[in-house]
Amino acid sequence: MGDDLPDDLPTAVLGARFSEAVRWASMLHADQCRKGTRIAYASHLLGVASLVLEDGGTEEDAIAAVLHDAVEDRGVAEAEIRARFGEHVARVVVACSDGVDGPRDSTDWKLRKERYLQHLEHDDLPDGTLRVAAADKLHNARSILTDLRDHGVGKLSRFNAPGNEQSWYYSELLRVLELRHPDSVVTSELGRVVSELVNEIERSSSR
Repeated sequence: MGDDLPDDLPTAVLGARFSEAVRWASMLHADQCRKGTRIAYASHLLGVASLVLEDGGTEEDAIAAVLHDAVEDRGVAEAEIRARFGEHVARVVVACSDGVDGPRDSTDWKLRKERYLQHLEHDDLPDGTLRVAAADKLHNARSILTDLRDHGVGKLSRFNAPGNEQSWYYSELLRVLELRHPDSVVTSELGRVVSELVNEIERSSSR
C-alpha cells in the first residue's frame, strides 16, 4: 500500500521513555479515580496523551500529558520529573499545573482559575504547554458534558464550583486557547464541546 501522507506531517515515535512515563504515572495515581466515579484516574492521563498525539504532539508532549497532574495532584517535585524525563518535560508539567500552593477547594477555586487563565494567556510558556492544556480541558469538558446529559446539573456538586462558574471558566479557556493555540484540532473540538456544555448547563439549571 502506498504512503500518501504529506512530507511535512509531524511524527511522534513512542519509545521506552513514553512507556516508562505511563508506568510511573499509573503508579503515582493508582489510588485515584475520576471525581464522583470508580473510573481509574489513569484513563484521563491516557486520554489526554491520545488527544495530544492527535493534535500533532511529539513524544515529549505525550510524556508531559501523561504526567500533567503529577505536581498538581500528587505533589511530585519538579526536580524528580526533570531527573526522570528531562528539563523540557518538567517545565511543561509545571506550566500545566494549577494552584499547587493553595487549599484547592471551593474557597480558592475562582482565584486559582483566574490566575491559571492569566498564566496561559500572558506567560512565556514552554513549547507543548498549550497543546497539553487544551487536551486536558477537552477531556474534562467531554466528561462533564456526558455527566450533565446522563445525570443532570446535580452531578456538578462533585466539583468546587457551580454550573455558572464552570461555564465561565471553560468559555474563558476556549477564548485563550483560540488566541494562543489556534489551527488546532483539539482547540476546534473544545469549541464545539464548550458550546454544548454551556447550553446544557443553562438548560439543566432552568428545569
